[in-house]
Amino acid sequence: MDEFRKTTPRPLDRAGGRSGSDFTALAKIIREKGLLRRRYGHYWSKLIGLPLMLLGSLAVFVVIGDTWWQLFTAAFLAVLFTQIAFLGHDCAHRQIFVSGKWNDWVSLVLGDLLVGMSYGWWQHKHTRHHANPNKLGADPDIELPVIVVVPAHAVPRGRVLSWVRSHQGIFFFPLLLLEGVSLHASGVRRAVTRERLDRRWFEIGFLLVCLVGFPLLVFLVLSPGIAFVFLAVQLGIFGFYMGVSFAPNHKGMPIVPQDANFDFLRRQVMMSRNIRGGRLLDTVMGGLNYQIEHHLFPSMPRPHLREAAPIVAAYCRSHDVPYTQTGLLASYAIVVRYINRVGLGERDVFTCPLVEQRRYVGTDPR
Repeated sequence: MDEFRKTTPRPLDRAGGRSGSDFTALAKIIREKGLLRRRYGHYWSKLIGLPLMLLGSLAVFVVIGDTWWQLFTAAFLAVLFTQIAFLGHDCAHRQIFVSGKWNDWVSLVLGDLLVGMSYGWWQHKHTRHHANPNKLGADPDIELPVIVVVPAHAVPRGRVLSWVRSHQGIFFFPLLLLEGVSLHASGVRRAVTRERLDRRWFEIGFLLVCLVGFPLLVFLVLSPGIAFVFLAVQLGIFGFYMGVSFAPNHKGMPIVPQDANFDFLRRQVMMSRNIRGGRLLDTVMGGLNYQIEHHLFPSMPRPHLREAAPIVAAYCRSHDVPYTQTGLLASYAIVVRYINRVGLGERDVFTCPLVEQRRYVGTDPR
C-alpha cells in the first residue's frame, strides 16, 4: 500500500516512543477512507431489533410456563443480554450518535434497564482502561479480585497456595460463570455509594426495574426450584459469554510500568490483541475481536472495524510496530499459559518491547 511507504519510521523521542504524528498520519488515512462516518441504518436496526427480540423472548417465556425446557430460554436470554451489552458498549463509545446526550441516554437504557449493568460505573472503569491499557496502577482491568495477572502481585506462600496459583489458569474460565453476578453487583455498589455518578436516580430506578423485575417475573412463571436453576443458568452463561469475549483482548500482552510514557499509537497497538475470524465471529464477539482498531479509534462504528484492520496492520508493519493477531482458541491458550506463569511468581513473563526501547533514546534501534 503506497500511502504507508511515504512515511518512514522516526527516531525515538525522550519518552522512548516516536512522534505523535505517526498516529496522526494513520488517522488521516482512516478518515479519508470514510471509516469514521456514522452507520445509522446498521445501528437503528439493532436498537429496534434487539429490544423487540427481548420482549418477544419474555412473552414466549410466559407462554411456555413452568417447565425445565425453560433452561433453553435462559441460555437464549443470556446470549441476548450479552448482545445488548455489546450494543451498549458501542453507544457508550459514541459510535452511534453525534449527540453525546443521545449516546448517554441510550446507553443508560441498554445497560441499566435491559441488562442490569450500571452505565456510569462501566464508563468510569472502561475509560481508565482505554487511556492506559495494561499499565500498572492505571488500568483497572489488570486488578482482578481472584485471579492474579500482574507478576509482581503473585508470590505463592505455602504448598497449597503455590499449587493453586501455578494452576490458576485452569480456574479462570470456570470463574467467569460468576462474572455476571460481579457485573451486576459492581454496578449496584457504584449506584448506592457516594462515589460520583451522573444521573444517579435514573440509574437506580433502571437497575431496580431490571434486577428486581426480571427475577420476580421468573418466580411468578416458574416453580421455585426451576426458577433458581433458570437464574443460575442465565447469569452463568451471561457472565461466561462476556468474559470470554473480553479475555483475549489484553491478557497475556505486555504490562508496562506505572511511570512509562509512550506515544498513543504504540501504547494502544502493542498492548492489544486481535482475533482472526469471519463475519460470524465479528457478530459473536460484538466487534471486540478488532481490539487494536477499537483502541485506536474508539468511536469507529463496529461495521467499519473489519475494513480498518488490514489498513492499520499494514501501517504498523511499515512503522515497525508489532501488530498481534491470532486465532480464538490460540488466544485462550495464551491467556491460560500466561496466568499460570504469573501464578508461579515469574516476573519476566513478558518483556515489554516499549520498555526495552527506552535504552535507545534518540536513536533508531534498528
